[in-house]
Amino acid sequence: MKRYDALSLFSGGLDSVLAARTLMDQGLSVLCLHFVSPFFGKPGRLVHWREAFGLDILALDVGQEYVRMLSDGPAHGLGKFLNPCIDCKIFMLDRAVALLPEYGAKFVATGEVVGQRPMSQRLDALHVIRRDSVAREVLLRPLCAKRLPVTPMEQSGLVDRERLHAMSGRSRKEQLELAGRMGLPEVPTPAGGCMLTEMESVRRYFPIFIHHPEPGATDFELANIGRQYWAGPLWLTIGRNQSDNARLEAALAENDLVFKVRDHPGPLALARRLPGAVWDEAAIRDAAAFVASFSPKARLAGKETAVSVGGAAMSPVWAVPARETPLSWREPAWDEAAGDKAALFAARRRNRELGLA
Repeated sequence: MKRYDALSLFSGGLDSVLAARTLMDQGLSVLCLHFVSPFFGKPGRLVHWREAFGLDILALDVGQEYVRMLSDGPAHGLGKFLNPCIDCKIFMLDRAVALLPEYGAKFVATGEVVGQRPMSQRLDALHVIRRDSVAREVLLRPLCAKRLPVTPMEQSGLVDRERLHAMSGRSRKEQLELAGRMGLPEVPTPAGGCMLTEMESVRRYFPIFIHHPEPGATDFELANIGRQYWAGPLWLTIGRNQSDNARLEAALAENDLVFKVRDHPGPLALARRLPGAVWDEAAIRDAAAFVASFSPKARLAGKETAVSVGGAAMSPVWAVPARETPLSWREPAWDEAAGDKAALFAARRRNRELGLA
């Protein structure tokens, strides 16, 4: 196995590229770590990034561990939506430090810039992240190092502080100038890309936290597909096109129910049976009628149609297509959930601390 001097957190954005290349320009060998979860990560871009920027990059699937951290109630709270930005960075640093011995690396680097992001890159937040992660003595931020205390890596001479940077603020002027001096063949857009910061995504995720005491990564992967509908704790995902239908088939878990209009073209639907959610005969018939309403020909016929329902062995349920049903299926709305966010996650954290979760 190849050995490295440093492991560098890598989002694919410009700052993460510059941080790694800054160290490499000092003759250090760097392995970039690209974390993947249902909320972030683009493993399909690794080949391009490796070729474009001359980087060694390793993708790490941290979905299950990340969901657990979020579900437990992040210690440093959430941002505007469901983004645990400070706990997220601590989580990634802790994972990176755990890998140092495996690769013979001596420290961990990030592309953070003082003042660039309002929640996790304020100066005080950077200090909290360093303090609360296990990376305290092995953390280097090459792009803003000269605005921070000297690290052991600089004191030892492993890293030349004079060849690090003093970037700050939200302007990208200094980054773009550095990218030009480095001769990067392209300038990546700001990484962003975390779906926990996007209203369209978090409205899909929040009901899972309400109705599932111990959600898993696959639940949020399912929430990223198609149309999402809820009736209390009953959860239904309906494909919008053939691509969604294929993804739903791939996402099918052992206890899930599949709904498919039998005699007319229409979408595939998947019901995930969460703890405490009762999928009795009435609920299944109600969902079948709702799913059938997404088949234009079944709806136009205006009469009972067969909807195949089940897991591996599917049996038909007869139902009249109806968008309005007794269970009142609804798409989740973030505005309705936002007021409950703080209380829900505070309760989850309290339960974890008391050993009740």
